Amino acid sequence: MVIVVMSVMYVLITGGDRGIGRATAIRFGRKGYNICFTYYSRVKEAEELAGLLESMGVKAFFTRMDVGSPESVSEGLKFFSSRIPYLNVLVNNAGIISVNRFDDITIDEWNSIIRVNLTGVYLVTKAFLPLLRKAGRASIVNVASLAGQTGNAVASVAYCASKAGVIGFTRRLAVELGPKGIRVNAVAPSFVETDMVREFINTEEKRERVKSLHSLHDIARPEDIANAIYFLANEDSRFITGEVLSVNGGRLTC
Repeated sequence: MVIVVMSVMYVLITGGDRGIGRATAIRFGRKGYNICFTYYSRVKEAEELAGLLESMGVKAFFTRMDVGSPESVSEGLKFFSSRIPYLNVLVNNAGIISVNRFDDITIDEWNSIIRVNLTGVYLVTKAFLPLLRKAGRASIVNVASLAGQTGNAVASVAYCASKAGVIGFTRRLAVELGPKGIRVNAVAPSFVETDMVREFINTEEKRERVKSLHSLHDIARPEDIANAIYFLANEDSRFITGEVLSVNGGRLTC
């Protein structure tokens, strides 16, 4: 296998406009990567992030994409492939959460969670794999969750199932793509200080309860997850594939 070393590096981050995705874009931008990212509804935040990245001296390309829609992913591929020659790193970050109990989950809610969190990872990876192959050596990092490893006292069965699926997807795809020079890993965060999570820990009492679930008695920042993603994506982890890196502050139970 011939490994081509590229002087210009490109990363694509789905759901890059906020939270973990935004922190990840900034982390890669500071390392000189040109950033491609998608957003779903927050165009203002996407524009602000692109401006910040370009102020760092890197290129930023972004477009709206519904990761669970084959048509939307196809349009996203057309947009990015007309602007970049290859892709070094793909970060499948876009996702949604659900907290309903099993008795209250409708089939529509179930399908929505699986469509975005699991089918979205499949669709985006499938579409952008040719660009990753063009890099000669590349990396995929999927954002899973502790909920997919152990279950979760807050997240719904649908969310836990979707993230468990991401872990299975990661491990199997690593077997298939390893001989092609493409590594596939995942990060599994616990609670992270994002807009999505703040909706569910919106009082000081709830925050303290969540902190107490972690041996570090804290809640992760998006930057903590971004650092783990960057590690798994770059050559410092060149012999790691098919792994799930837990970033959970010592939170090993529900």
